Amino acid sequence: MMKMKSMLLLAALNLCFILFGCTNESKTEKLNPYNLDITQSKEEYDREVKQNPDWKLEDLGKIGGIYLDIRYATVNNFTGKVIYLSPRAFARRPVFDALQKVQDSLSHFMIGLKIYDAYRPYAASLKFFEVYPDTNFVANPRKGSRHNRGCAVDLTLVELSTGKELPMPTEYDNFTEKAHPDYSDLPDTVLTNRKLLFGIMEHFGFSYYPTEWWHFDYKGWEKYKLLDLSFEELGRR
Repeated sequence: MMKMKSMLLLAALNLCFILFGCTNESKTEKLNPYNLDITQSKEEYDREVKQNPDWKLEDLGKIGGIYLDIRYATVNNFTGKVIYLSPRAFARRPVFDALQKVQDSLSHFMIGLKIYDAYRPYAASLKFFEVYPDTNFVANPRKGSRHNRGCAVDLTLVELSTGKELPMPTEYDNFTEKAHPDYSDLPDTVLTNRKLLFGIMEHFGFSYYPTEWWHFDYKGWEKYKLLDLSFEELGRR
């Protein structure tokens, strides 16, 4: 009788292992369906930062003069849904330092930066591609994005004293030809503002994206790993 109970218990444990194993595997597959090399735990991230402090994600809200308008923490974005739980912006330490230099330079002309988005958890990229699977404007999650590496930032220029945006070719996340950096059928004021934005960003190590005037990648982005950590996991202000 005892032998029969033991066999039944063992069978039950094996069944639980199979069921929970499948559940965990499905969860992993959902978060990383293409089996990419992604840092997905805070512990792993902390180890990487300890080995290389430049890999730390810094809070862009700590840069004096920068305005934050984190659209994906609202419904005012192309998905129509709240994607981020917190209206925050992070970037790797060298990106943070470069943006601080951009802001310091612009402040002499009473102009500042407004950040729409920066580091983007990989899970958010999966959601974006579900909504708008066009790789001209949304990064293909099969490869991950530069936002996922903490090396891309979406931004514009504003009046430093008021936060009012300077006229640009389009609104943020406009998926039309007018958003292309080489689109020229625009008022002179807009062309001047865009040229100023591109010029100062390039001067401090950024390059602009071929279909989005607001998107800038920092040099050397290739050496940073993809990340899937929420803003909450990265810590409080």
